[in-house]
Amino acid sequence: MTSESTLTPASQLLPTAPTLLTPVSPNERIASIDVLRGVALLGILSINIWGFALPGIAFTDPPFVGGWSAINRGVWGLFHLLCEQKMMSLFSMLFGAGLVVMVQRSDARGMSLTGIYYRRISWLLLFGLCHAFLLWDGDILVPYALCGFVLYPFRRLRPSTQIVLGVLVFLCQVPPTIGVGLKELHLQQVTGPDNDQGTEEQRQTRRELEGLIFPSRDIDAEIERHHQGYAAQFAKRAEDNLSEFVPGFLLWSGPRAGGLMLIGMGLMQLGVFTATRSYRFYTTLAVLGYFLGLLVVGYGILEMTSHGFDALRQILWSGHFNYIGSLFVALGHVGLVMIICKAGLLSWLTARLAAVGRMALSNYLMQSILCTTIFEGWGFGLFGKPDRIELLGVVAAIWLVQLAFSPLWLRYFRFGPMEWLWRSLTYWRRYPLLAVQT
Repeated sequence: MTSESTLTPASQLLPTAPTLLTPVSPNERIASIDVLRGVALLGILSINIWGFALPGIAFTDPPFVGGWSAINRGVWGLFHLLCEQKMMSLFSMLFGAGLVVMVQRSDARGMSLTGIYYRRISWLLLFGLCHAFLLWDGDILVPYALCGFVLYPFRRLRPSTQIVLGVLVFLCQVPPTIGVGLKELHLQQVTGPDNDQGTEEQRQTRRELEGLIFPSRDIDAEIERHHQGYAAQFAKRAEDNLSEFVPGFLLWSGPRAGGLMLIGMGLMQLGVFTATRSYRFYTTLAVLGYFLGLLVVGYGILEMTSHGFDALRQILWSGHFNYIGSLFVALGHVGLVMIICKAGLLSWLTARLAAVGRMALSNYLMQSILCTTIFEGWGFGLFGKPDRIELLGVVAAIWLVQLAFSPLWLRYFRFGPMEWLWRSLTYWRRYPLLAVQT
C-alpha cells in the first residue's frame, strides 16, 4: 500500500499478473495518474461550488450574483483562467487514460476486457443517475458513462489517430452551439425585443429555446426553490434532469467529454501521464500549454467583460475562447504536475493528492453530500447567501478535509468505499475492504 509519505514510482507500470482480471492493487497503480486525478478532483470543486451555492446565472453573468467587488472579481478571474472547464478537461482525459490502463492489464493477462468494462460502465451510469436525481443536478458521471459506452471500440487505435479524432470530436461542440445562437438571434429579429411579433409558433419556439440556453434571471425564485425541503427539490430536480439530459449531452457534455477521453487515451499510450517522458518534454508542454491557453482564455475574458457578459454573444463568440483554451491550460497543468512527480518534489502533498485520486468517486460524491448539506434547504439553507470569496473558504475547508481523510482511510482500507462497491459489482464478487496487514 502506498504510504502517506511515499508515492509509488510513476514508472512502475503493469507487473506480471494472475490469470484472472482483478481490481488494480495498490502496488499496480501509477502514482502520477493518481496525483493528476486528485488535482483535477479538487480543482473541479472550485467551480462546482458556484453551482452548489449560487443561482445558475453565476456562470454566464458573474456580476449578477456572487459579488463583484474587487476581491470577488479577482476570485472569479483566477478560477476562470485556471480551473473553469480546465479541471474537467483534465479529469476527462484521465478517464480515457484509465481505459488504456485496463486494456494494458487485460492484454498482459491474455484475457478479454469487454464484459468487465461494460459492467463497470453500466454501474457508473447507475451511480450517476442516483447522484443526479437524488442529490445534485450538476452530475458528470452520467455523461462520462454514456461516452464510455461509445469509447471502447477505439481503444486500439494508434495514439496519433486517437488524439486527432479526439480533437475533432471536441470541436464538434462549437458549430451546433453557434447554430443555436444564430437561431435565437433570428427569432429575436422576427419576434421583436418583447417577443410580441411574428407568429405564435415563433414566439413559443423562442420561449422554449431561451429556457434551454439562458439561465433564469429570476434569482429570488431560484433561491426560494433551493430553500425548500428535500421532496420539493427532488421533484424539480427530476423534471430538470429529464428535460435537459438529452439536449445537454448531445450539444455540450457528449462532444466535450468524449473528445477529451479520446485525447487522454492517445496521451496515455504516449506515456504522457506516467511522468516517464523527459523534463524537456514536460517543460515544453507546460510552457506552451499555459502560454497558448491563458492567452486564448484571457482574450475571452476581455470579450465577455467588454460586452457586459451578454449571454447571446457568449454563445455565438466569446464563450468559445474558454472552451478551446481550456484544453491547452489543462495540458499545461499536466506538464507542471508531471515535472513535480518526476522530480519527487512536494512529496508530502503529492502523496495526499494521490490518495484523493485513488478515491476519486468517493470524494466526488462526498463533495456533493457536503455541499448540498451546507447550501440546500434540507440542510443549513445557505444557498444564494455567500459571495465568491466566502465560497473560496468553503472550498479550502473541503480540500483540507479530503486531503486529510483520504490517506487516513487508505491506511486501513484497500479502496475508497464507493470504489470498493464499484469493483465488487463490476467483478461480481465481494472483495476484502480491509488493507492487508503486514
